[in-house]
Amino acid sequence: MQTWTQMKDIQPLAAQMLMNSFKKDRISHAYLFQGNRGTGKREMSILFAKSIFCKNREGAEPCQSCRDCHRIDSGNHPDLHWIEPEGQSIKKEQILHLQKEFTYTGLESNRKVYIIVDAEKMTVNASNRLLKFLEEPNQQTTAMLLTESGPTILDTIRSRCQLLAFQPLNPLRVREKLVEEGVSESNARLLSSLTNNLTEALEMNEDEWFANVRKLVIQLIEVLQNKPNEGLLFINHQWMPHFKERTQLQRGLDVLMLWFQDVINQLLDREESIIFTTERENLNQAAMRWSRQSAARSLTDILEAKRKINQNVHPNLVMEQLTLQLQR
Repeated sequence: MQTWTQMKDIQPLAAQMLMNSFKKDRISHAYLFQGNRGTGKREMSILFAKSIFCKNREGAEPCQSCRDCHRIDSGNHPDLHWIEPEGQSIKKEQILHLQKEFTYTGLESNRKVYIIVDAEKMTVNASNRLLKFLEEPNQQTTAMLLTESGPTILDTIRSRCQLLAFQPLNPLRVREKLVEEGVSESNARLLSSLTNNLTEALEMNEDEWFANVRKLVIQLIEVLQNKPNEGLLFINHQWMPHFKERTQLQRGLDVLMLWFQDVINQLLDREESIIFTTERENLNQAAMRWSRQSAARSLTDILEAKRKINQNVHPNLVMEQLTLQLQR
């Protein structure tokens, strides 16, 4: 359950624009929410719908406790319609069904709202049908189109919508939100350093495969520090079996980079920047094993390994070479 104060903290510009709609009593007939996954588009659309229907709102803020607010939360409001892809796309028939629904008088009032999720997945026929719907707007109708790819929406549809750009979340805000969602502080630090997509971060937190990535990075560092002669053995028997795809290996290298950034932060006493806060003993040992210059060189070597992976160099060869470089 979000409030406008919370949404302003996440998406200040978009939230303020929508709040101003109520202050000026100028709610547009169509909005296009454009931004990456996990930036709050769906949450904002639900809050906006509540503010439209809530009879007890104060300014733009819905009461969150009336019948309308509760039914929107439960997905059962009769005058709020959701359209989401069926399979891989949103089909013409779904838009036709929506138009038919809108020919009926609203069950609670004459106000009706519809939200189209992943609007970029509309078929050409669905887009053209929606365009006709938007060309003859009803004063009591509000549309919200949610998309990760605004440029793929028909220009004629875009021109009839008020565009709201949802910005990527900053790492500190993502970390705070993750902790609020019950993610441990140490995991929140790591996840917010890898992605500013809150949804993706939460999914990674629940992913057992990703949990093992962190373990493997720590194990690799311990091998490099204590048993360097076994480095290649570890790569071939422990590391590579876990990273079966190139995208997975890239993720592993991203976490490895964060470790060497932590080594530098440890050497510079930048306590607040350290990500692996639960690995103090390993970090202290690493700070004795790698100087600031060698840790920086290791970061360069990892970046070069990532580039080679993108160029389709054999992953085993890339990791073997990187391991030898990190042992220097």
